[in-house]
Amino acid sequence: MAMSEPAPHAEARASAFRRFFDSDLWFSFTRSWVTMLAALVALVLVLAAILAPLIATNDPFDPATLSLLDGSKPPAWAAEGEWRFPLGTDQQGRCVYSSILYGLRISIIVGFLGVLLAATIGITLGLIAGYFGGTADSIIMRIADVQLTFPAILIALLIDGTTRALFGNQRSETTIFWVLVISIGLSFWVQYARTVRGSTLVERNKEYVQAARLIGLSRPTILFRHVLPNVTGPVLVIATINLALAIITEATLSFLGVGLPPTQPSLGTLIQIGNEFLFSGEWWVVIFPGAVLAGLVLSVNLLGDWLRDALNPRLR
Repeated sequence: MAMSEPAPHAEARASAFRRFFDSDLWFSFTRSWVTMLAALVALVLVLAAILAPLIATNDPFDPATLSLLDGSKPPAWAAEGEWRFPLGTDQQGRCVYSSILYGLRISIIVGFLGVLLAATIGITLGLIAGYFGGTADSIIMRIADVQLTFPAILIALLIDGTTRALFGNQRSETTIFWVLVISIGLSFWVQYARTVRGSTLVERNKEYVQAARLIGLSRPTILFRHVLPNVTGPVLVIATINLALAIITEATLSFLGVGLPPTQPSLGTLIQIGNEFLFSGEWWVVIFPGAVLAGLVLSVNLLGDWLRDALNPRLR
């Protein structure tokens, strides 16, 4: 006899979908064509990154598929262009279109992991500072105040420079990748910590927290099971906006030559490589990766602005 989903579970799932599509959040999304366009652009770019091995014309970083005879070809619609390389090639014969797809994948992964690390550190420290107060609050907030005096890009450069001093040229591609993620994560945790701390100061005096204390729940359980769900609204907004900032930070580091190596390209690396040949007339090597980076960051920023307004009860 075939197993089927229990009726109560199916009804609960259908009810959740109905509540979502009847919510103010969905209504505010559908009434803004700018937000819907930004969501479409972001979705297309994310899907393009995920499906890069399937939709790319070739693997631009596999030496076996490259030929110097294909180098410096203009886009396909130009006089000397070929449709094998829709957006042209660089001097090494790598397809710009395929390079963008693979670079987009790395930029999104680095940005997402960096934001995830920053959120984890910031939320944890913010909950501790707001709930316990006293010495713990003072120490965490003074560290946050000191970090706020430094730009995020400078903190990332300091962390990268420290790892270079410790490991020299012995760093592998995997090590460089994770150093970049950690650099971005440690650059953006302060916003989460300050926001969560402020919300926790309000929540810790409410009745449900007092009730949880009376029945003997542990402090970690109260923090992460009861307080945390009530402070996630602002965190989601910060995470969305910080995703765009993290992608920009990664691109900046790669453009400066302290990010990912050319063998593991991101959009920033592609722009840095293309910038060397911009004045020789090979504009397509830098223009197309730059346009994709701008489109990705702009769409994510617009989604963050919409989410901030949609979750703000004063604007409803």
